Amino acid sequence: MAITLKTQAAEIEGMRIAGRLASEVLDMLTPHVKPGVSTEQLDQLAHNHIVNVQQGIPAPLNYQPPGYVPYPKSICTSINHQVCHGIPNAKPLKNGDIVNIDVTVIKDGWHGDTSRMFIVGEGSIAAKRLCALTYESMWKGIAKVKPGVRLGDIGHAIQVFTENQGFSIVREFCGHGIGAKFHEDPQVLHYGRPGTLETLVPGMIFTIEPMVNAGRREIRELGDGWTIVTKDRSLSAQWEHTVLVTENGYEVLTLSAGSPQPPAFVATV
Repeated sequence: MAITLKTQAAEIEGMRIAGRLASEVLDMLTPHVKPGVSTEQLDQLAHNHIVNVQQGIPAPLNYQPPGYVPYPKSICTSINHQVCHGIPNAKPLKNGDIVNIDVTVIKDGWHGDTSRMFIVGEGSIAAKRLCALTYESMWKGIAKVKPGVRLGDIGHAIQVFTENQGFSIVREFCGHGIGAKFHEDPQVLHYGRPGTLETLVPGMIFTIEPMVNAGRREIRELGDGWTIVTKDRSLSAQWEHTVLVTENGYEVLTLSAGSPQPPAFVATV
C-alpha cells in the first residue's frame, strides 16, 4: 500500500482550502433543503457555486472508476434508504425525508470531501436519532486519530458505538486517503479490531465517513450503476469529514462557519 503523506506546509494548506470550500457548499445549500425542492435543483446550485463562485471543479462530475459509467452530476444526494452515491433527479423532496449531501471540491489540484445529513421539514424521532448517532459515530472515529494509532482502532470505535445503539455498519464502502487524487490509500474501514491495519503517522490525510443503517447492514446496487440502497429498505445515514494526522493528534480539514458543532465528548478540534 502506497500512502502519500502531505508534510509540506503548502500541501496541507491546499487541502485546508479545498476542505473548507467543500464544507461551504453545504453551508450554502442548507437553506434550500426543504420540501418541494428537487435534488437536481440542489445539484445545480452546488455546481454553479463551485464553478462560478469558488473557481473550483466538482470532483464527482464525470468521475469514472474502473467498471463504472461516468457519474452524471456534481454532488451525490442519497435519500432515506439510499446509502450512498444517489444521483440527483427531478423528484421533489418531501416532508420527513432524510438526505445525505456529499460534496467534493477540487481547488488548485487538491480535493476536499465532506458530507452531511439533512432532515427535510419535520423528521420522525427515529430518523433524527439515526442521523444524530451516525454523526456521533463519525466523531468517535475522528477522536481516535493521532500518530501511533492503528486504522483498526478507528474502525473498532465506530463499530462498537454504532452496534451498541442497535444500528448496523455498511462494510462494502469505507473512508479513503485523499489529496491530489479523489481516492488514495489507505482504505479506512468503519469496523474492525483494535491494533490492526496501518499505523497512523503525521501527514496522512483521509476521510472518515461511516454509513449506518437503521436495519440490517446488507445493501444492493440500483440499475443506474451508482445508487446503493439498503436491502431491507431501512433508513441509512452518513456523515463525512476529511482529517489530517498532525504531530500530536488530528485536524479536521472540512470545517466552515456552518458546520455542526462536534459532540460534547470531543475535547478539542
